Amino acid sequence: MADGAIGRAALWRHRDFLLLWGGQTVSEIGSQISVLAMPLVAVVALRATTLEVGLVSTAETIAYLLVSLPAGAIVERLGKRRVMVWSDLARLVVIGSIPVAAAAGALTLGQLYAVALISSVLSVFFSVAYPAYLPTLLDREQLMDGNGKLGTTQSFAQIAGPGLGAGLVGLFGAAAAMTADAASFLASAASLLAIRKKEPPVAEHVDGERPGFREQIRVGLHYVLREPILLRGVLWSGSANFFVVMVESLGPLFLVRNLHLHPGYVGLLLALGAVGGVVGGLTSGWLARTIGSARVCWLAMTVFSLPGLLIPAAGPGARVLLFAVGWMSWTFSATVCAVALLSYRQATTPPELLARVSATSRWINWGTLPLGGVAGGVLGSALGVQQTLWIAVVGGCSSGLWLFFSPLRGMRDIPTTSAVVAQSAGH
Repeated sequence: MADGAIGRAALWRHRDFLLLWGGQTVSEIGSQISVLAMPLVAVVALRATTLEVGLVSTAETIAYLLVSLPAGAIVERLGKRRVMVWSDLARLVVIGSIPVAAAAGALTLGQLYAVALISSVLSVFFSVAYPAYLPTLLDREQLMDGNGKLGTTQSFAQIAGPGLGAGLVGLFGAAAAMTADAASFLASAASLLAIRKKEPPVAEHVDGERPGFREQIRVGLHYVLREPILLRGVLWSGSANFFVVMVESLGPLFLVRNLHLHPGYVGLLLALGAVGGVVGGLTSGWLARTIGSARVCWLAMTVFSLPGLLIPAAGPGARVLLFAVGWMSWTFSATVCAVALLSYRQATTPPELLARVSATSRWINWGTLPLGGVAGGVLGSALGVQQTLWIAVVGGCSSGLWLFFSPLRGMRDIPTTSAVVAQSAGH
């Protein structure tokens, strides 16, 4: 216990971690502005239909399905920090093209699709490198606390970002508000470049030769499919994300067109709902120690997430707050569970496999996002937005069954070493 307390305190004096944390705080807030502004650009400025809004969401996430697997091998070859810096700088240019085009009166739905697609490819490379880079900065016993702080930042951004975005949208319009997201990538790149600790070189293959590109992908995929806790974790996340993206893409449409909420207030409502994620990030370590890191995973996603069923029950006036309450329970539950599972993956995966395992995990758990975006658009057009939201929340609350019917239910804590690690690493 004392060692854990020392490790947690040390992070506040860890210069390189604080740089990473600070840069990502700014970047996450900027990205959350675009999460609000992008669909509002489609809905308000470009008069997009329900299906077209779903297709924007699909374009924002399709890269996780298409390029996540090769991204892991590419990141290992090029270096994690280098990939992260170049991804940030490229997104600065790509996202920045939207307010420029809008100011010139030349913004089209086609450009919105293109920007969403290109930025999603860049986001894949960054998100694959990011969790593999953190263990190069922190000791193993610091990972849970480090991931908790980063998870808190992400959830805090879901509060501050939409709130700030709502103000910017109200003052300057949705397209111009995305300037803040573009600028945030510059802050992230600068913080990464300021980190002093050198990234360790990637270990070569046992015979001194680098394995082939296809073989590298196969090993990462094989590792995840053979490791029972990792596999159940990505199946949960993939199922949950399929339904969550339906809520994220159709939620603003539901609030603006069904409940007649002013677009500026949509961001404030989403920000209120994201409070749950901040609480989840702040309490994830305490809950894991008190309840057990294994128990808290399936409890969070089968019990704590049930108020999410209130999302489509929202109505005009004060009943609109039901949307925020439901969203709050989902962000809390998902953050608590994700911190525990991510810390397990970082602690037990061999360093030379971590980027590929991260990529495989992203491919499975985020590859469902574009499918959910399409499904949301099609079902929303055929059945209605509110009816589709009911399908989404029931599906999202059911995703925790992957964790309930898994080895986690028979454990108090997730092990810090995996019995499969040595076997998998040798393949």
